[in-house]
Amino acid sequence: MKDRYENPLCSRYASKEMQTIFSPDFKFSTWRKLWIALAESEKELGLPISQEQIDELRAHVTDIDYDLADEYEHKLRHDVMAHVHTYGDACPKARPIIHLGATSCYVGDNTDVIQMRDGLLQVKKLLVNAIAALADFAREHKDVPTLAYTHFQAAQPTTVGKRATLWTQDLCMDLERLDFELSHLKLLGCKGTTGTGASFLELFHGDHEKVKDLERRIAEKMGFSACMPVSGQTYSRKVDAFVLNVLADIAASCAKMATDIRLLAHMKEFDEPFETNQIGSSAMAYKRNPMRCERVVSLARYILNDAKNAADTAAAQWLERTLDDSANRRISIPEAFLGVDAILTLIINVIKNGRVYPKVMEKHLQEELPFMASENILMDAVARGGDRQELHEAIRQYSQKAAARVKLEGGDNNLLELLLEDERFGLTEESLKDVLDVRKFVGRAPEQTEEFLASVVAPILEENAALLGLEAQVRV
Repeated sequence: MKDRYENPLCSRYASKEMQTIFSPDFKFSTWRKLWIALAESEKELGLPISQEQIDELRAHVTDIDYDLADEYEHKLRHDVMAHVHTYGDACPKARPIIHLGATSCYVGDNTDVIQMRDGLLQVKKLLVNAIAALADFAREHKDVPTLAYTHFQAAQPTTVGKRATLWTQDLCMDLERLDFELSHLKLLGCKGTTGTGASFLELFHGDHEKVKDLERRIAEKMGFSACMPVSGQTYSRKVDAFVLNVLADIAASCAKMATDIRLLAHMKEFDEPFETNQIGSSAMAYKRNPMRCERVVSLARYILNDAKNAADTAAAQWLERTLDDSANRRISIPEAFLGVDAILTLIINVIKNGRVYPKVMEKHLQEELPFMASENILMDAVARGGDRQELHEAIRQYSQKAAARVKLEGGDNNLLELLLEDERFGLTEESLKDVLDVRKFVGRAPEQTEEFLASVVAPILEENAALLGLEAQVRV
């Protein structure tokens, strides 16, 4: 029986790894680790805390009695104090020193930063593997000609691999921004009720150096190089905005890629993976819809809007602290991470297992190539003594006639036949065949692909080699 709402990000889309990072077990065990780091550091700096108390705290990091915590919260209407009491019941000897000198944001905000750090590391792993999958795809198809589009109208040819480098470059840029935010994440630290550290200064009898050392020790124990230099009760909510913007940028890059693939699927040039027993439509049995890419775009739209939550929250903070951020952040931050996790998993799956159709691409090229070849034909005829303006006008008229045949009559593009029959252009079947070699129209696309993979992607993959090898499992 399922009689309660389930978040689809968990039940359908996101990985177990990302769900674990934002799970109650991770959150509340991290609270306890932070309380241990606080007590241990206070002991090291001379406060009367015994090793026996520390050991007792360490023995009860994960055995969280959620029912008891719920009872306390129902009574106290305060989630942190509910868990202080629950932890204290499990650690009676340490009860007097749990949360000593701290405010709620000591565990709340520091845990949020730790979750975002671990979430970004998981996103980075997925992002690097998406870049690797695209690099393999680009390399494999670097010489496969395809029609390129501007305004979704036929333009000059490119190659499938070159097009893939555009998608890859966006993700490489996203990785650079992710690494920047990851390297700049800092713990809130332990600055007390309004960020002045007054309670800790009292505990250490006015010793400012010990108060500063306390933060340094806690940061080191929790795997950070530093704490925020200054704060109110909370760390600046701009940190959340920065992180969610990185996630939104990744979502935007993937949505652009997925939209391109949906267009290509319509033209029958690319198919995303399709399971043996997969049904494309409940009504139309022949349908093969690009549902994975549609899901990417759908989730991305949510994340792009979700990122605004963080900016709005940062703008709405009052002086040293207000609580109108709490409910919003409990939802907006985890869901942004869960959504990007799902999106990148889908992208890896589509690129690794999708199928390209060069013969269809060739057909589309041949339909448009006569128009593209006309400039080369013009220049060749002029080089042999023809009148450029006269020949240009002839091509213009022939092109309109051929276009009308295609659009009004549904016929083939016969521009080349018209030009072949016009003696002013001096064309032969053999010279025309040479002019129509599609590889003459792709410019440096193959070389650009090779150069990009060597100069940009290879160093990234080499630097992040330990993250490669991820298997993207999609629940369809």
